[in-house]
Amino acid sequence: MSNSVSVANEGGVAIVTIDNPPVNALSFHVREPLMQALVALRDDASVAAIVIACAGRTFVAGADITEFGKPVQQPDLRAIVATLEAIAKPTVAAIHGTALGGGLELALGCHFRVADQGAKLGLPEVKLGLLPGGGGTVRLPRLVGALKAMRMIVSGTPIGAQEAHGTGLVDAVFEGDLTTHAVNFAREIARKGGPFTPVRERDESLGETDLAAFDAEAADLARKARGLEAPVACAQAVRNAVTLPFDEALAVERALFVKLVASDQSRAQRHLFFAEREAAKLPGKDVVKRRISRVGVIGAGTMGGGIAMAFANGGHPVTLLETSQEALQRGLATIEKNYAVSVTRGSLSEDARQQRLGQFKGSIDHADLGDCDLIIEAAFEDMAVKKEIFGKLDAVAKPGAILATNTSYLDIDEIAASISRPQDVLGLHFFSPANVMKLLEIVRAEKTAPDALATVVDLARRIGKVAVVVGVCHGFVGNRMLAARGSESEALLLEGATPSQIDKAFTDFGWPMGPFQMGDLAGLDIGWRNRKARGLTAVIADTLCEQGRFGQKTGRGFYLYENGSRTPIPDPEVEALIRDKAAEKGIAPRTIAADEIIERTLYPLINEGAKILEEGIAARASDIDVVWVNGYGFPIGKGGPMFWAGLVGAGKIIERLEYWLELTGKDVFKPASLLKRMAESGSWEAGSTA
Repeated sequence: MSNSVSVANEGGVAIVTIDNPPVNALSFHVREPLMQALVALRDDASVAAIVIACAGRTFVAGADITEFGKPVQQPDLRAIVATLEAIAKPTVAAIHGTALGGGLELALGCHFRVADQGAKLGLPEVKLGLLPGGGGTVRLPRLVGALKAMRMIVSGTPIGAQEAHGTGLVDAVFEGDLTTHAVNFAREIARKGGPFTPVRERDESLGETDLAAFDAEAADLARKARGLEAPVACAQAVRNAVTLPFDEALAVERALFVKLVASDQSRAQRHLFFAEREAAKLPGKDVVKRRISRVGVIGAGTMGGGIAMAFANGGHPVTLLETSQEALQRGLATIEKNYAVSVTRGSLSEDARQQRLGQFKGSIDHADLGDCDLIIEAAFEDMAVKKEIFGKLDAVAKPGAILATNTSYLDIDEIAASISRPQDVLGLHFFSPANVMKLLEIVRAEKTAPDALATVVDLARRIGKVAVVVGVCHGFVGNRMLAARGSESEALLLEGATPSQIDKAFTDFGWPMGPFQMGDLAGLDIGWRNRKARGLTAVIADTLCEQGRFGQKTGRGFYLYENGSRTPIPDPEVEALIRDKAAEKGIAPRTIAADEIIERTLYPLINEGAKILEEGIAARASDIDVVWVNGYGFPIGKGGPMFWAGLVGAGKIIERLEYWLELTGKDVFKPASLLKRMAESGSWEAGSTA
C-alpha cells in the first residue's frame, strides 16, 4: 500500500505491517495508509482476523513528537483506534521491542495483544509534560485496574511482557517468531467465534476500584510532582475512567492533552527530550571508535566506587585500584553493601548481584592497569596528586588506552601536558553517587583525539549516562555556573535571610532542595577546600567548617541532623552566627522576598551560562540545560536555565542584573554581551536548540 504500511494475507489472517524506521513512530505518513488498510480489511470478506505488527527492532514506540503543537493532520490516532474498535472480526497487536505512548494506545484499540518475552509496554507521555492523548488513560484502567494504570501513567515507566500478561494488558507471551504466533493466535480466536469485546466496553476492573485509596495515592503523587502539571492531570484522567461514562472521560482526556501540549511545562520537557539527543552528537560521524572492554578506576572511595559500579552495571570488567589493601577492602565492601541494598529493595536480583560483583578485580599495583582500555582516576582534587597519578599511568597504560580524570574543577590541559600522550587524555566528570546520577560531563581538552572523545560519548550512552561534551575552564559548565549561583548566597544571609528561607524559595521554584541543604548533603568541607586552594573566603560557610560542621556527615552544617536523620532542622546557633557576622560588618538585617532570592541567584546563573556559550565552553544553550536538569536538579518543568531565560525574557533579566549591578557593584551582575544579543534576537547563538 505504501512504503510505511504493507498488508499480507496468510490463510485468511491479514498482517498489517508498519515500517517507519527507526522506531515506527505514528507520523502522518504512517497513519494515513494504516487507516486505509484497516477500512479495506474491515470490509474484506476473505479476511477473518487482522494482526498489526511492525518491522525492525520495535513495535510502535510512540507518536511523532515533532508534530506536537502543530495542526493535526487526519486521520489522527484517536480516529484509527475508533476504527479498530468498530471492526467486528478479531484484531491482534503483535508487540515486540517497545509499545510506548501512541504505540500502546494503538494496541489498546485491538481486541487482543500478544508480545514476545522481551517486550516493554508503557505510556511515558508524562515525561514530556503530557498525558496519553489517544485514549490511554481511559482504556488502560479497563484492563489493569485504575490503581495500576495510574502508577504506570504517572511514572511513565514501562513494564515487561510477563508483568503485562499478569495484569491482563497482554493476552499471551511467546518465544520465537512473534508474527507466526500472532497469526496462529488470531486464527484460533476467529475459529472460536465472537462477539469480540473492545477494550472500551470492558468495565469489570473499574468496578473493583477503591476510590478512597485511589485518591490518597493520587494526592501523594501530586506532592511528589513538585508543581508539575502533567502527573496531576494523568491521575485525574485515570479517575475519570472510573467515574465518568467512557466517551465523556475520553473527551476530558483530550481537553487535558490539548491544554498541556500548549503549556510552558510541556514545551520545556519536549525541549529537554530533543536537547539530550542533540548533546550526544559530535561532528565527524565516520570517526572509528576505540574498543573499550576492561575499565580501570583509581580510588575506591565514594566517587571511585560509584564510577566502578556504573561500568560494572554496564557489563564492563573493572580493575579497582587503591593505595593500600585496607582502603581497597573498605571500598569493595561498600560496593558489595550497595548491591545488597538493591537486592533487598527488589531492584536487583541475587543472580545479577553476583554477576556484577564478579566484574571487579581489586589491586594496589598500578601495573595491574596495563590491560585496561579506559582508566579513570577519582583521587583527591589536587593538581599535584593528579599529575603524579597520570605520570604513573603514562608508564603502565597500554598504547591507545584512554586516560580520564574525574576532576570537578582542575585544568585538564595542564594534566594532559604533563605526560607523553595528551591525545589520550580527557575529563569524565561524574556526579555523586556516580552509579545513580545520569549526567556525565565529558571534558574535551585541547589535544584530546577525536576518536577518544567519540569513544567515551558512545560509552556513556551504553552505561546509561546522559553525556554532554564541554570545554576546559575552571568548573567546566556545571560547577562554574554553580559558583555564579552561589555568589550571593552569603550576602543574602548577612542581609537578613535565613538558610531555610532561601532553601524554601528554591523548593517553591521547583528544585528538589535548596543550596544550603545541598551543601550539607555534599559536604561543606569540599567547597571549603576549593576556596582555600583559590584564596577565596565565605565568612559563614568557612566559620561553620572551622567548627567541624561539615553537613550531614557530621550531623551539623547549616542545619542540624539528629540521630543520623537526613531531615534538616533549622539551627538557632547558625542564625545567631549569621547575625553576629552581619553586625561585625555593619549590615542591618531586613526582610528579603523570595523574588529577590531568585533574581540574585538564578539570574547570575543564566548570565554565566551566556558567557560559557560565548567562550565556546558549551556548544549549545540546550547542552547547558541538559547539564543543569540532569546534574543539579534544575526543575524539568522549566526546561533548564537557558530555556527558562527565554520564557522570562532576556530583556527582563538584563534589567534586573543591571539593577543589582548598580546596587552592589559586583561583576557577577554585569550582563554578558551574548545575553544582550539574545534579548535582541530572541534566540541563543552557537547552534543553540533553545
